[in-house]
Amino acid sequence: MEVAMVSTRASLLILILSLCSPYKFIQSPMDFGPLNLLPTTTTASSDFGRIVFHSPAAVLRPQSSGDISMLLSFLSGSSLSKVTVAARGAGHSIHGQAQALDGIVVEMRALPAEMEFHRGGEEGQVSYADVSGGVMWIELLEQSLKLGLAPRSWTDYLYLTVGGTLSNAGISGQTFKHGPQISNVLQLEVVTGRGEIVKCSPSKDADLFNAVLGGLGQFGIITRARILLQEAPQKVTWVRAFYDDFSIFTRDQELLVSIPDLDYVEGFIVLNEQSLHSSSIAFPASVDFNPDFGTKNSPKIYYCIEFAVHDYQHKNTNVHHVVEVISRQMSHMVSQLYSVEVSYFDFLNRVRMEEMSLRSVGLWEVHHPWLNMFVPKAGVADFRDLLMDNISPDSFEGLILIYPLLRDKWDTNTSVVIPDSGSTDRVMYVVGILRSANPEDGCSHHCLQELLRRHRRIADAAGARLGAKQYLGHHPTPAGWHQHFGRRWEQFAERKARFDPLRILGPGQGIFPRTPDAAAYAGS
Repeated sequence: MEVAMVSTRASLLILILSLCSPYKFIQSPMDFGPLNLLPTTTTASSDFGRIVFHSPAAVLRPQSSGDISMLLSFLSGSSLSKVTVAARGAGHSIHGQAQALDGIVVEMRALPAEMEFHRGGEEGQVSYADVSGGVMWIELLEQSLKLGLAPRSWTDYLYLTVGGTLSNAGISGQTFKHGPQISNVLQLEVVTGRGEIVKCSPSKDADLFNAVLGGLGQFGIITRARILLQEAPQKVTWVRAFYDDFSIFTRDQELLVSIPDLDYVEGFIVLNEQSLHSSSIAFPASVDFNPDFGTKNSPKIYYCIEFAVHDYQHKNTNVHHVVEVISRQMSHMVSQLYSVEVSYFDFLNRVRMEEMSLRSVGLWEVHHPWLNMFVPKAGVADFRDLLMDNISPDSFEGLILIYPLLRDKWDTNTSVVIPDSGSTDRVMYVVGILRSANPEDGCSHHCLQELLRRHRRIADAAGARLGAKQYLGHHPTPAGWHQHFGRRWEQFAERKARFDPLRILGPGQGIFPRTPDAAAYAGS
């Protein structure tokens, strides 16, 4: 055993020397004992955004947390090492956040897809699932439903890894009720930047637990998570209502998130025929909405609220009556409310249908210059105006989500940054500008860069004037990140110095550039 470890460490030293050399010579899989290190792959140097393409020098496909620990322990203990490491889940980043230029990418999907379930009893015990960090949420949903259970909080798209979304926050239409996914975690197993394997929770190593949740991969790699579960409904009644007035649209959304009987609330802007069609692909009901979108110089904008109520069937709840009572309180356009009953699985997996439709016409693997913002309630109307000043409604391709979240469902001890509350407003909004840019339709490099510049203008103006904060953020300089964290920067930097002092982890975020004196700077 000791001989094998010495051999592995010697091989890792050779790896480090090769990565630090200006002449990279890893051309084929290298034998590092138990470590499965491979040369770079196409997937390791790309992501969903298709904007940044940074090739690593090597890829690790770990078979256990120990593999990741061995790699990080050696890198953090080597004075020769300038190598960085990024954990890659499903590759759904936009700006290369899970890439590591000339470093090592850890493909988390290679971890065994382990899932263990615990059903709570009647004495206040909760139900939960212990899952590998490389497991996708769709896989957890499929297995938990077999037991009549499911996680409480979701993302819209389920083909993402557990470790990936917990490193950001994880939000969807259930967030107003249960908080983001990071508010529904009981325990984590984390490999820190020092290579230490730590089990942490709110009561044990709480600072690491809080740092890693929403920590953008800066402090450790999540290799296992204990996810809170609840009883799963059999069906869902899914409702959509259309609006032509933004203030009424937001007022009704804020009404809906105050109603305990609701289980899901989202909304989106309807800019043109394309956005109306694409948003309707997964909604299996006939929608007789044929609005006048005006002209290019005088566009007419519409809005849609969607909400859902769980139907447990065995409970004595008349879901249709609940929906009717709620609908009577809303002020949507006349005759523009539609409802449909679907299975719980189909409802949660609704974006998959949109993905398959886009794949069928070659529009999935295109550029995605997305921008997501958390916006204070007081500034949401101004943000809408700012957005309209920077896009062309008639030619916009994609979807713009906008829906309310409740601030008190977010744990401010985690690393996630939400807008400061300058008032007693309990509500804030998330706005997702989920844009597509297809090179084959004329959006070449120049076009893409112009879209990115527009989104930067929106983000900068919203931050300066409205106090908005980016979610899944991208800031081109460390100074931008410093401003993003604001008064929380000192704590974030202190945690980095403690858990990843050599700044090995998460280079793609651009928060802590790797320099020869990184350790000294991080500790200052």
